[in-house]
Amino acid sequence: MLLTVTPNVFAQNKNQSPNIIYILADDLGYGDVKTFNPNGKIPTPNMDKMAANGIKFTDAHTSSAVCTPTRYGILTGRYNWRTPLKQSVLSGYSKSLIKKERTTVADVLKSKGYNTAYIGKWHLGWDWKLVDENEKISDKYDAKAKVDFSKPIQNGPSTHGFDYSFGFCGSLDMPPYVFVENDMPTMVPTKTTVNMDSKGFWRKGLTSDDFDHTNLLQDLTDRAVSYISNQAKEKEPFFLYFPLPAPHTPILPTTEFLGKSNTNMYGDFVMQVDDVLRQVRTVLKEQGIAENTLVVFTSDNGCSPRANFEELQKVKHNPSYKFRGSKADIYEGGHRVPFIVEWPAKGLKNAISDKTICTTDFLATCADITGYKLQDAEGVDSYSMLPLITGEKNDDIREYTVHHSIDGSFAIRKGDWKLSVCKGSGGWSYPKLSDIKKEKLDLPDMQLYHLKKDIGETTNVIAEHPKVAAELKAALKKIILDGRSTKGKKQENDGMEGWKQIQPIIN
Repeated sequence: MLLTVTPNVFAQNKNQSPNIIYILADDLGYGDVKTFNPNGKIPTPNMDKMAANGIKFTDAHTSSAVCTPTRYGILTGRYNWRTPLKQSVLSGYSKSLIKKERTTVADVLKSKGYNTAYIGKWHLGWDWKLVDENEKISDKYDAKAKVDFSKPIQNGPSTHGFDYSFGFCGSLDMPPYVFVENDMPTMVPTKTTVNMDSKGFWRKGLTSDDFDHTNLLQDLTDRAVSYISNQAKEKEPFFLYFPLPAPHTPILPTTEFLGKSNTNMYGDFVMQVDDVLRQVRTVLKEQGIAENTLVVFTSDNGCSPRANFEELQKVKHNPSYKFRGSKADIYEGGHRVPFIVEWPAKGLKNAISDKTICTTDFLATCADITGYKLQDAEGVDSYSMLPLITGEKNDDIREYTVHHSIDGSFAIRKGDWKLSVCKGSGGWSYPKLSDIKKEKLDLPDMQLYHLKKDIGETTNVIAEHPKVAAELKAALKKIILDGRSTKGKKQENDGMEGWKQIQPIIN
């Protein structure tokens, strides 16, 4: 169902390409946003205002239940598990996951005359310059003195289509804590920091003097606002990819937000993320470019247990809303996320869509907006959301959507049916793989849920609907082996040899 309360308004120049801003929160739960969870206890007025002036998608999914893989899918329009990274995430010292020849959203938009920028958390790997090129970094969290921070990185944002870039390589709890601007580290780190507090946690690692964990979210926002202000004076449209490091650990709300949510520190940090949205939307209005700027706001996966669900439950707040599980899981709580699109000039206003979408769909959407023709190897798992955003059509854009958990487990969705090809959560929630082994749990090899009747995924109905399960499994096999889920020529997946997680699917 698509509900439109206010009709869309078109810009004076219908052919003018919109500015595009993609704001990606880190570990924000579906239930943390008031407009998606009316019973939520964390105030999110700016997210709510954005939804009232745009369209919110209630059935939006990340391509993975964890950080790195989702970010890969956003920029490439390709499922993460088609890369050598079949499970888990990269570290701050990992090499680039995106191959040089792989087309990204930034490449597409740059070819259409956009100025392109990335500011924030990268977490897709880039190649640090090593003191000894013959030596490898063996510990993903400790490079010791092996990196030469006085030299530029390679295979980073500039390689993948970004004209300007500023950020750090891994998560905010992963060393090295060093900013890189336009491929060059801003400072050579001379100290080591660590924080073992459960919420403010970050791992021990090299830290540069200009890197301040506590103020980093606002520092990045200031830079993003400055970029928007500067680009507003230019004739060319711009694309800003703004992946936030919050509310992921370290959970460090600034003094202004401490205690403001009346929940816990995580709730306070969510409110600070909400304020980032306020600052971005304000500068767009001040610069007179809000009308023809398309802003996307979403999260890279579900909420992390680090938010302390038990603590939040005491104030009757559930970051996962009605869904089972949390970050890392194959269950809905792992990958169903808040997703809002605001485009005053051409987008629907105060609208709700229950159509299934995926974060991989951003590339095809940008191609559709700008008239870029995708080639066979580009955006192989990306479908355009543009008809849903503008209200031109209300048809399903996806027949199947593939989900992926931290341990590499798969699920596939079609309509109200969801088949998970694993015995448990595939992630951190009970029953995880270690629970199954330790407790010798006798669980079916696969799980089938009818989400309309059972959104909490409480009842596995695979025994009652074997034909549905067989159809979904066959579709998943084809999507994997074809190297794509969109129409076109077959493509190659990387690292097919010894890929254990797909054996139960393709055999």
